[in-house]
Amino acid sequence: MPELPDFDDLYVVSDLHMGGLPGFQILRETARLAGFIRRLATQTPERRLALVLNGDVIDTLAEDDTVKGYVAMLDAPVSGGEPKAIDGSLAIMAGGDANVFAKVKPILETMGSSVVHVGEIGAGNVTKLANQIIVALNIAAVSEGLMLARRAGADVEKVFMAIRNGLAGSTVMNAKVPMILEGNFKPGFRIDLHIKDLANALDTGLNTNTPLPLTAEVMQMMQVLKIDGEEKSDHSALMKYYEKLTGTRVRKE
Repeated sequence: MPELPDFDDLYVVSDLHMGGLPGFQILRETARLAGFIRRLATQTPERRLALVLNGDVIDTLAEDDTVKGYVAMLDAPVSGGEPKAIDGSLAIMAGGDANVFAKVKPILETMGSSVVHVGEIGAGNVTKLANQIIVALNIAAVSEGLMLARRAGADVEKVFMAIRNGLAGSTVMNAKVPMILEGNFKPGFRIDLHIKDLANALDTGLNTNTPLPLTAEVMQMMQVLKIDGEEKSDHSALMKYYEKLTGTRVRKE
C-alpha cells in the first residue's frame, strides 16, 4: 500500500444533496457548509483535516470566496458500482488543482484501479455525467438488441457469447447481460440514482446548449420503470421496459 498523507481528523458530510433544490436553498446550504469549514480551520489551525462531501456541493462551494485559503478541493466522482467499490477497483475521475490531486492521489488509489486527473474543479462531475449517459445508453442498446434476438427466434445467451468480444462488446455488456439473463436485478446501481444523474446531465445540456436526445429518451424509459415500482432495481432492469412493450421475456425460464 502506498504511503498516505496523515490527517488528524476526518469529517464526512453525506446529507447535503443539492440536485433539484431552488437557487436560494443551494446558497443557504453552501453558506452553512462554508461556515462549518471556516470554524474548523480557524479553531484548530494546527490540525490536518480531511472533509468528505457529497459531490452536489463542490462546484458551488468552490466558488465561495469565504472558504478560499482555508481548504483545497477536488471533485472526484467514481464509477464501477458496488462490486468495484467492494474490491477497490473503482474508476475515479478527479477535477481540481493538479498539485492537490498529486497529494491525495495515493488515497484515491487505495479505492480505485484507475485514478485520472481530468481538469479543474467541476471537470470530475462533468466526466461522471458523460459516463452515466454512456452507461445508460449502453444498457438500453443491449436490451433492445437482445430483445430483437429473442423475438426473431435466436438463442439470446448464444448471441451474447458471439458478440461480447466483438466491437459491440463492452464492460457494461459483460456485467449486465448475465444479470438480465438470470433475472437478477439486485442493485449494483439503482434506477432512481441513475434518474438523478441523467436529470443532472440534461440540466447541464440545457445550460450549455447541448442536445441530448438519446439521454432524454432513456430518461423516459427509466421514469416508466420508476412508476412500475422498479426504482430500487439495478439499472439493468431497463430490459423490463422492453419486456413490458413486447410482452416477451428475455430472461431464462
